[in-house]
Amino acid sequence: MVLKGQFLERPTLIPVGDEVMEGLSHRGDRRPPLLIVPPRPEEGGSMDHVVAAEVAWAAATAGFPTLRFNFRGVGASQGERGGTQAQMDEFLAAMLVAQENVQSATVAVLAIGGSSWTALELQRAHPAICGLCFVSPVGVELAELARLSVPLQVIVGELDARVPRAGLAAAVTGVGGGLEIIPGADATFRRNLPDVGKATVGWLRRMAAPQPDGEG
Repeated sequence: MVLKGQFLERPTLIPVGDEVMEGLSHRGDRRPPLLIVPPRPEEGGSMDHVVAAEVAWAAATAGFPTLRFNFRGVGASQGERGGTQAQMDEFLAAMLVAQENVQSATVAVLAIGGSSWTALELQRAHPAICGLCFVSPVGVELAELARLSVPLQVIVGELDARVPRAGLAAAVTGVGGGLEIIPGADATFRRNLPDVGKATVGWLRRMAAPQPDGEG
């Protein structure tokens, strides 16, 4: 039995083809639900990534449903690790489960590291993705952001110099998005990790459907 205020994610099976990926989900009454995409397997990413875990806790405790998962061949997910197309299929399978879990027509996506590029590609083809948040993004051409038409949040560590900061800021603000720079943090957020969760919740609240009492 889960008591009020407790954070307890539930094991979730995500079918993809003839195989099953593992995930962890948490219920919530607010919308949109949040799909948390770990870094790509070749980056050593898994749903246990510190950012994925922190964001899941922060979003769920703020009332938003969450789902994080392991790509095929990672952790207890069946199958072998695949390339870009395989990861897109796995991403899409997880997105559908995130929607089905709460019967939502839309889903917000937070992608970490190189999965940011995959999220950007899928959003163009799937209008169900109502917002994108990139944490420590790599592999995303800044010019590609200009085509985005959904709310965008980008979160980077102050010490993460992989993406030119001025160019990133211009690209993000150019589409009306927000850029959050976490003080004293590098790409792994060994410092000030909770600030990533806070920034994510702020972004979700800005997209949230009005609550029954009229609070957004």
